[in-house]
Amino acid sequence: MNDTPTAHSWVFYRFGLLVTGRGEEQFLPSLMRSLTSTGNCTFQVIGRIHQRSPTTSPKKKLRMVGSGKAIPDKDTSEIGLPARNYLNRHPDSFVILVDDLEYDRRELHRETYERYRAALDNVLPKSCHHRASVHFLVHMLEAYYFAHADTINTVLGTDLPDFDGDVETIRHPKTKLKQAKPGFDELADGRKIVEQLDLDKILDNPETCASLRTPFKWCWRAKREDYSDRFQLRHGACSPVTKQQIEAL
Repeated sequence: MNDTPTAHSWVFYRFGLLVTGRGEEQFLPSLMRSLTSTGNCTFQVIGRIHQRSPTTSPKKKLRMVGSGKAIPDKDTSEIGLPARNYLNRHPDSFVILVDDLEYDRRELHRETYERYRAALDNVLPKSCHHRASVHFLVHMLEAYYFAHADTINTVLGTDLPDFDGDVETIRHPKTKLKQAKPGFDELADGRKIVEQLDLDKILDNPETCASLRTPFKWCWRAKREDYSDRFQLRHGACSPVTKQQIEAL
């Protein structure tokens, strides 16, 4: 994406979200609201899919090779085709696939990314590959609540401090919330928390939240906007697995 709009042009960008979780389905557009404040973009969920794992079974791989298929049929129908249809319908549009990377799946980070990426690249025209990206919430959306603990305290009546360190190292954030407040409801309570989360605070430390920063930086680049110090986009850490998609724009 080398062409830059002139100083007098104005473009409205659409970002379609493919998500794997109930929380992401309901909350992600709200989480991305910091990017919509300028009024030049919108985020909408265009599909909820089942979480994918790398295809490691030799039998499955052999069946795919024998059938001449590069990717499973369900990856085509649930990921590739919805992405292509959305990009075809809307000019200046992009697709973002977001999955949770739970602690137990951390060793499969790159392989899982490659499966999702293949589902997009094998269906989208090559000229559109850069308009779709894959990102991960580590280890689940709820981890980021602990970087702005006042929101948890306001909603749940707890007295938690901000997490000391990188919240993307919390192994089981949902369990941690339920320990802090038995009866925590990931949808009802989660919605109230996400509505109050301050992404400027969460992404203020350039050494933390690399996976969360990456889609924000990707969207910023997709909108052809210069990086600012906001969200530490200039020098903040990004995911070593997914950041290559920024350079492809």
